[in-house]
Amino acid sequence: MDDLLGTSAADYARFGLEADSIAAWEDGARTDNRPGTYEWWYFDAHLDDGATIVVVFMNKPMASAGGPLSPLLRLGVVLPGGRSLQQVVPFEAEQWSAATDHADVRLGVNRFRGDLREYRIQATAGDVSVDLTLRGEIPPWRPATGHLVYGKRRELTFAWLPSVPQGRVTGSYTVDGETRAASGTGYHDHNWGNVPLHRIVHHWYWARGQAGPYTAIAAHITATKRYRYRPVTVFMLARDGRIIADEGSLVRFETDGVFVDERTGKPVAAATRYVYENGDDRIVVSFARERDIAVTKLVDEMTGWKKAAARLAGFDGAILRFTGPMTVTVYRAGAVIEHHTDPAIWDLVYLGRNLR
Repeated sequence: MDDLLGTSAADYARFGLEADSIAAWEDGARTDNRPGTYEWWYFDAHLDDGATIVVVFMNKPMASAGGPLSPLLRLGVVLPGGRSLQQVVPFEAEQWSAATDHADVRLGVNRFRGDLREYRIQATAGDVSVDLTLRGEIPPWRPATGHLVYGKRRELTFAWLPSVPQGRVTGSYTVDGETRAASGTGYHDHNWGNVPLHRIVHHWYWARGQAGPYTAIAAHITATKRYRYRPVTVFMLARDGRIIADEGSLVRFETDGVFVDERTGKPVAAATRYVYENGDDRIVVSFARERDIAVTKLVDEMTGWKKAAARLAGFDGAILRFTGPMTVTVYRAGAVIEHHTDPAIWDLVYLGRNLR
């Protein structure tokens, strides 16, 4: 496995982690909000009525990790008919709090709390609100320590904990005063780091979804030029709630149909593919772009002198989030033995300048 991912006994000791268990405190606050650090708790859901929901509690905008605590709420809903409502609401620093022994994040009256098994997400932004419960169906998982490490002394970190790789969602969501019952499948992860992301990560593709009996979480993370654009592939595949593959070194990442997005100017793949091979077994997990559910130029989330400085520096980072089918095809000795397709969510976060 690539040495950018902390896998050694020394790495586990450094981060205070156990190789064979995940504790509730790992989903609690892992930073102290000082300049240079960032942290967010992410949730998404595919509902049975066709709606998609994404909620993120962030201690800072992604492009402003070098600044002080400046929390914000991201709340996005795509209705069954395709109408998309995307809200980003900033808050004052004193409106933010996060427990350290488990996930309990408060942002004004909004709250994101849970214990690795069950979570309650309550959030309101404009004419959109959600009150949802997520109950895990697959145990928490992380790739080794969950920390990517950079720098000469491996002192720079980007960490990721999929606290609920897949769970059942219930509750309700409200749009324009109309409340609808919610049921479906969901996901929650937690990210944090001690260096602004754009200094170590050039771009990444990330995806998660369920197709038939399979659940997949996958990411392909490309470092900045300073780290020779070295890639790391992270991959987890479960069948019927049991993890059957999570070794990224056995996975080949591929893209198809790359085009330049007119709104952000970023190169975007119309499809991504993770090919897992182990002996006679080959499993192909692919994600196809069907609909854009959020397109954000990160400079637009800045204000004042920070925005002006970012523009002068040529910063043009962007987030593009998509829905579309996830397909899992299982081969044994070259023959297809399973094939499943269902809706999924995936994204491209592109922080560096376009690679030519």
